[in-house]
This record gives sequence, C-alpha cells and structure tokens, in this order.
Amino acid sequence: MKKFALLLAGGLAAIILLNTIGPMVGLLVSLAILYFIFKQFLKAESTGWKIGLIIIGLMVLSSTIHHLPALIGVGAAYVLWLVYKNWNQNKNTAAKNEPDPFVSFEKQWNELKKH
Repeated sequence: MKKFALLLAGGLAAIILLNTIGPMVGLLVSLAILYFIFKQFLKAESTGWKIGLIIIGLMVLSSTIHHLPALIGVGAAYVLWLVYKNWNQNKNTAAKNEPDPFVSFEKQWNELKKH
C-alpha cells in the first residue's frame, strides 16, 4: 500500500513538473539576466547608466514575477526526489531484514577452530 501511495505521489509530481518546465526555464533565465543587470549596476559609474539599468531591471523583474508559478514545479521536483529517496529506502530496509548467511558461518567456523 505504501508503494502505491509513493507511485501515485511520484506520478502526480512528475506530471506537475513536466507542465512547469517552461516557466522554470523562464524563471531561471530571468533571474540570470537580473543578476547580471545587478552586477553591471554595481560597476556603473554614470548616473544615467544606473537609471537605465534600474529601468531595465524593473522590466526583467516583472518578467521574473510572471514566472513565479514555476516554484510549484520546484516543489514538485522536491516531492519527486523524496518519493525516489523513500522508494529506495524501502528496498534497503527489506534487504537489511534478511539474515546474513555468512554470520552464522563465521560463528561455526570459529567454533570448529577452537575444537
């Protein structure tokens, strides 16, 4: 039952992630452009160039705000990662519950060496 819930959550997160790839790319590009505008603003010495960069930065900031639904896609990617992590964790705990056949062999071998 837990595997089914993980599969359902992972499928839903994958669908949401695929639907928000475009806005995520747009958000990434907008943030990169905004970062470079900020760096240029700090380097600029003339007041006119700083005002121009502020105007351009505000336009890019409005584009960045437009792509904020991409944060839902980031959340879906995080949920998908959690599902993947829990799916593998269940496999690891199942493997750990099985007794190791070599543990008893080592005990018996040590007993045989004593006698």
